[in-house]
Amino acid sequence: MDNAGRALADLILEIYSGRKIVFVCGSGNNGGDGFSAANALTDVPFTVAILSEPKSPAAKRQYAKLSEKTVRFEDIDLTDYDIIVDCVLGTGIIGTPKEPYLGYIDAVNGSKKIVIACDVPSGFGTDTCIKPNITVTFHDVKEGMTPDNCGSIIIADIGIPDDAMTFIGPGDMLRYPIPDRNGHKGQNGRLLVIGGGPYVGAPAMAAMAALRVGDDLVRIATPESCFIPIASMSPSFIMHKLPGEILSKEDVPHLLELSNETDAVLIGPGLGTDEDTRNAVRNFVEKCKRPMVIDADGINAIGSAKIDFQMPVVFTPHRMEMKKLLGCTGDEKMIADFALKNKAVIVLKGATDVVTDGERTRKNISGTSAMTVGGTGDALAGIIAGLLAKGMDPFDSGCVGTYICGKAGEKAFEEFSYGMTAPDLIDDIGRVLKDHIR
Repeated sequence: MDNAGRALADLILEIYSGRKIVFVCGSGNNGGDGFSAANALTDVPFTVAILSEPKSPAAKRQYAKLSEKTVRFEDIDLTDYDIIVDCVLGTGIIGTPKEPYLGYIDAVNGSKKIVIACDVPSGFGTDTCIKPNITVTFHDVKEGMTPDNCGSIIIADIGIPDDAMTFIGPGDMLRYPIPDRNGHKGQNGRLLVIGGGPYVGAPAMAAMAALRVGDDLVRIATPESCFIPIASMSPSFIMHKLPGEILSKEDVPHLLELSNETDAVLIGPGLGTDEDTRNAVRNFVEKCKRPMVIDADGINAIGSAKIDFQMPVVFTPHRMEMKKLLGCTGDEKMIADFALKNKAVIVLKGATDVVTDGERTRKNISGTSAMTVGGTGDALAGIIAGLLAKGMDPFDSGCVGTYICGKAGEKAFEEFSYGMTAPDLIDDIGRVLKDHIR
C-alpha cells in the first residue's frame, strides 16, 4: 500500500503539480491507497474527503496519519477543485454500486473535472462507474480495462515479485464465487459426472469433491453395473442409470439431454478403456454444449484425435496422459501451444501443477507427497468441475481448484500422515474454504 500510494503521488506531482486536488476515499484498501498517496504529498496542498469510514486494517493505519486533515465528502464542493482522485471502490466490488456510492459516481461524472482513478475506476465492471481521464493501475492491467472505460492507463510497479504472479496462492481464493444470500437451489452449480463401469470409486469421489467445493446439485450418470454401489455411497448424489456394464455410444443422446440440465460436465473418472466407451466419449464431447472437464479415461479416449469442442474444455492429465494428447513427450511450451490451438485449459498434475490456456500459465505448489494415493486425481477433477459449474472461468477454475486440492491434502496429511486417503482429502475441502473465505 505504501508503494501504491507513492506511485500515485508521483504521477500527480509529475503531471498536475500546482493544481487543487481532492482525494475521495472509501472504506477498503482502495481508500487506503488514497490515504497513502496523500501521506506522500508532504509539500503539496490537498484535501482528503471521506465517503465511508475506513474498515480494512491497512487502510486504518494510513488514515491514522491523516485523520485531522480529512473532511466528509458531503461537506465539500467538487467545483472548488481541479483534480478528483477516485479511491473509493476497488476490484472487490460485488453487484451494482448503491448509495452513497451511486450519488458519488454521478457527482464525479457530472463535475467536468480531471479525474484520476486509483487502480480501477469505482464501479468498474458495472453499468454505473466512474469515467476517468487517467487510471493508475498497480502491477498490471486488470481484466476488462480499456481506454474507453479507464482513460489513459498507467501501470505502476509496486514491488510485487514475479513469483506472486507465477504461483497460485491464497489471494486467488478471492475469485471463489460467493453465493447470493437470496439465491435458491441450483443457482450455485449443477454438475453432471459421467463415469464408472469398470471402476466404482472414481466417479463417486469426483462427485463428492464437487459437492464439498460448494455445488448445489451433482448428478452421476453411470452404467447399471455400478449404479447401486455408487448410489449407496451418498444420499446427496442424483443418480442416472445407463444400461449395461460400460458406457456405450447408445448412451450419448441421453447424456446430451442430461447435460442440458446442468452448468458443466465432468467426463472420464472410472470409465475404462473399452473401444465402445472410447467412441462414446469422443462422440459426446464433440456434441456437448456445456463447459467440460475431461479427466482420466476421458483423456485416454480422446488421445491425439482432433476434436472441435463447442464449449470451453479443461483437461486434467498427468505426464503420461499429456503424452497421449500431444503424441509425444512435450515441454511446457508445447503444452501451452496445445492449449492455445485447442482453445482449452490444461491442468498438468505433478509435484508442481501447471495450469495454462496457452496465453497465461500459473503454477501450484500446495499439496504433499502423500497425494500419490489413488483417488486424489478424481478429487481434483471434481473440484475443478465444481468450480466450473459455479460459473468460474475455466482457467481460474484450474488455478483455484489445484490450490484447494493441495491445501486439503495438506490438512489430511496433518491428521493421517502417509496413511491419508482420497476421502480424507475430500472431507477437508470445506475446511480449506472456511480458512480462506470470509
